[in-house]
Amino acid sequence: MNSLLLALSLFQGATQPPPVPHYPWAVGETLTYSAKLGMLSLGSGTLEVAGLDTVRGAESFRFRFRLQGRTVFYSLDDVLESYTGTRDMVSRRFVQDFVENDKPSHRLFEIFPDSGFYREHGKDTVVRAAPAAPLDDAAFFYFIRVTPLEVGKKYTYDRYFRKDKNPVTIEVVKREKMELPDGREVPCLVLHPVIDTKGMFSKRSDTRLWLTDDERRLPVQIRSKFPFGTITLRLKDMVLR
Repeated sequence: MNSLLLALSLFQGATQPPPVPHYPWAVGETLTYSAKLGMLSLGSGTLEVAGLDTVRGAESFRFRFRLQGRTVFYSLDDVLESYTGTRDMVSRRFVQDFVENDKPSHRLFEIFPDSGFYREHGKDTVVRAAPAAPLDDAAFFYFIRVTPLEVGKKYTYDRYFRKDKNPVTIEVVKREKMELPDGREVPCLVLHPVIDTKGMFSKRSDTRLWLTDDERRLPVQIRSKFPFGTITLRLKDMVLR
């Protein structure tokens, strides 16, 4: 009988999913940014934990990054959505919805980490290799919030979901004080992230990301170079959970 009870307890333990790790965010966290193109006001940006969803049986955070802006010569409304596992911090779906100068584009990627590939919707015959623990562009905002970082070090990761675009590098350039929306001045880590794509983290964009050097690791400022100028996002409001 004791052996039977032991076997049953081991079986139950094996079938139970691992507990959800502790994260410095929760559903409902919304960070709002002012957006400037050089010295000109461009619009606004938001970075939010928009909800929970289930992708192929895996409970997932729905991370959402949106950048909206308009000038006399340029307009954009770009949205990135990432469906990233709550238990394993692995991307399973990634959506890009871009409208630039009134020209829309939509891309949907289904990512299969257990099988090691991803597929872009609308291109069903094309299957491309993915790493074992993939992350997409939006998920990286949150991945770096739970990754140990030290000033002066450069970190390399083979986790971008498009395997041929790896490695991703994150250089911790320096520590610098920044002001939060409530007026507090806090130390921040200044990061230089690079992903070999055409997006915000491309080498050409020369992006800098300011994270509070505390347990929350809040992105306070993001600065990227584009062909038409430099866009700076500065945190102006935050709803924390």
